[in-house]
Amino acid sequence: MAEGRAVGPASAGREAGAGRRRSPSELSREEAHDVYRGMRTIRVFEETLDRLVKAGRLPGFLHLYSGQEAVAVGVCRQLVDGDVVSSTHRGHGHCIAKGVDIGGMMAELFGRATGLCKGKGGSMHIADLERGMLGANGIVGANMPLTVGAALTAQVKGTGGVAVAFFGDGATNQGQFHEALNLASIWKLPALFVVENNGYGEATPMEHVTPVRDLSVRAGSYAMAADIADGMDYFDVAEKAAVAVARARAGEGPTLLECKTYRYHGHYVGDPVTYRTAEETTMWRTTRDPLMLFEKRAVATMLVEEPSLRRIDREISAAVDAAVEAAEKAPFPDISSVLTDVYVRG
Repeated sequence: MAEGRAVGPASAGREAGAGRRRSPSELSREEAHDVYRGMRTIRVFEETLDRLVKAGRLPGFLHLYSGQEAVAVGVCRQLVDGDVVSSTHRGHGHCIAKGVDIGGMMAELFGRATGLCKGKGGSMHIADLERGMLGANGIVGANMPLTVGAALTAQVKGTGGVAVAFFGDGATNQGQFHEALNLASIWKLPALFVVENNGYGEATPMEHVTPVRDLSVRAGSYAMAADIADGMDYFDVAEKAAVAVARARAGEGPTLLECKTYRYHGHYVGDPVTYRTAEETTMWRTTRDPLMLFEKRAVATMLVEEPSLRRIDREISAAVDAAVEAAEKAPFPDISSVLTDVYVRG
């Protein structure tokens, strides 16, 4: 596992024989291992952060992605190196799925000079432009207009690139959501808007603030293509994301993809989670877990063998532990650099 990077973007729609585009569900053994590695890396990374914060070893305000791994990996595996993604306050999973180095991520979360943003961005502003990660964003919905700009750039320059915005159900009630979809649709931009509907906007159940059950129907207001995926099922996400990405790359315009999913932790680390029951979370963890569902199908179809997955588990745990150790030993930014990379001087 070179440089702690556990998974990177990969095109899942390569040709598999003359004239036929291979389905994202038709994974080779190596690809199946890569998918599992990506989801497991996100899970271990996030669960490690949860323990570190609760032990007082990691300061700051963290929003964990555990439970939603199939969305990030299912979408990002349909992308190539020239494509870009933007994220939310809950952005670690998107970073990892886009191939961002977990060592640099961990150092950034510890506020160290070796971090991706030199210790100045932290969890909610983590970015890696070299890997096509435009950045997490602490303002709900604010990443969508940025994604429209990236998609317009790809269209004008003719790069063939696609821009993806990940956001939560709560963001669909923000003005930026409607403005971004409207403009992307008018200009037929190569964009994909992925709403991760985990049922809660912070502590508020979605049905208390949104009159429609399926957020994907909002695409109809902008004559935009839309689809709904089971956000706990990698294969369903990958299939539908692949169609949307192909549509965008062909110049046929954007798509709103709603992935119905679930976050295992509270809105933030330390959230008392008084707005849902422990039984509800246990049900999702024991019957709908994305890693469990992927392993069950992959083993049943003889794509992979269980011992090889356990070996991957051990490798990832070791890599994340090494990232923590390196981050804790790394230096803090020097005081002389406090204004560096903060302001653009004319």
